Amino acid sequence: MSARTKRCGALAWVVAAALAAAPAYAAPQSSAKDGKTTFRWVDDQGVIHYSDEIPPPAAGKDREVMSAQGIPVRHLDAQKSADQLAKEARERGEVIKQKQHDTFLVTTYTSVKDIEALRDARLEQLKAQSAAAQQYVESLRSHLATLQTRAVAFRPYNANPGARRMPDDLAEDLVRTANEMSTQSAALASQSEQATKLRAQFQADIERYRELHTLHQTD
Repeated sequence: MSARTKRCGALAWVVAAALAAAPAYAAPQSSAKDGKTTFRWVDDQGVIHYSDEIPPPAAGKDREVMSAQGIPVRHLDAQKSADQLAKEARERGEVIKQKQHDTFLVTTYTSVKDIEALRDARLEQLKAQSAAAQQYVESLRSHLATLQTRAVAFRPYNANPGARRMPDDLAEDLVRTANEMSTQSAALASQSEQATKLRAQFQADIERYRELHTLHQTD
């Protein structure tokens, strides 16, 4: 046997040994010839999988597209659920809304005093509305007391066997006045809540305006 033949035989043996020692989990070769794409993904137990299609268990996981040489060439994010997509849409909407409000603040006001002046004007309006509503409620309460005084002379408030049935117009006026007083009392309470919210909103605007003004100065 020649020296060259011996060297070739030894080389073949080394190559065969190297192939035998190659890991069994090596990435499958995705060939452009067959037109298929190989995906690689990891399950919840940390096991790596390769497949030509995305099975349902992998739909919610990140995955990679492999080249014909078994090299990752593209990353695909996990498919998101309807709840996740809705949450992201809400978050994007909040960001857009905040940017719009920031633009409003910096283009509408020239100083914090402008915001405070508008706040005080709005609070004075609410205060005047509350005073008018309170006065109206007091008049309704007085009118209801008068109607109730009249109603005690009639059934069912009067237990006297000879007492007459309450006239329809009096009964209707009683119900109407009581309902109106209840509605206006609720509106009065709502105006108090509006004043509290208004102060909080303007305070938030003042703090945000100062923050934006500081950021503008540092730019």
